[in-house]
Amino acid sequence: MFERFQEFFQNLTKDHPKSGFAPDDPRIAVAALCFQVMEADGKIEESEKKRLRKLLKTQYGLDGRQLDALIAAGQRAESEAVDYYRFTSDLKRHLNSEQRLELLGILWDIVYADGERSEMEDHAIWRIADLMGISDRERVMKRQEAAARAPGRKVETGDDD
Repeated sequence: MFERFQEFFQNLTKDHPKSGFAPDDPRIAVAALCFQVMEADGKIEESEKKRLRKLLKTQYGLDGRQLDALIAAGQRAESEAVDYYRFTSDLKRHLNSEQRLELLGILWDIVYADGERSEMEDHAIWRIADLMGISDRERVMKRQEAAARAPGRKVETGDDD
């Protein structure tokens, strides 16, 4: 699982230095979308924060200060955004279809980090997937894969969207 995250994040960072985060850095858009999904159900759980930190640290190879800077930049960008479009349009330009699917898998992993999946989280990911040109079938497939990876969860089989 971490190998696919690592490959995804390495592709995002190949043209961006580790030390600074330009406003158009796709890593900020990824972090901001993660925050939007985490906040969709009205609460950010500690398990979701830990999962986000672990993903960003492992895949971007950032140390404590750099990781904190990316997370802060993502939170700032998310709080200033009025919708998902700002981030999805930027990422759609930077990512190919396979990378967009991987990002969707990452967002689902964050949803399942707290052991629950809410209707609001489903809606947030549906909108993000739609804006990035990901089909309903692919979105459901990524959700099922994330559910299977989640600790203590059984595989979801139905399309209850």
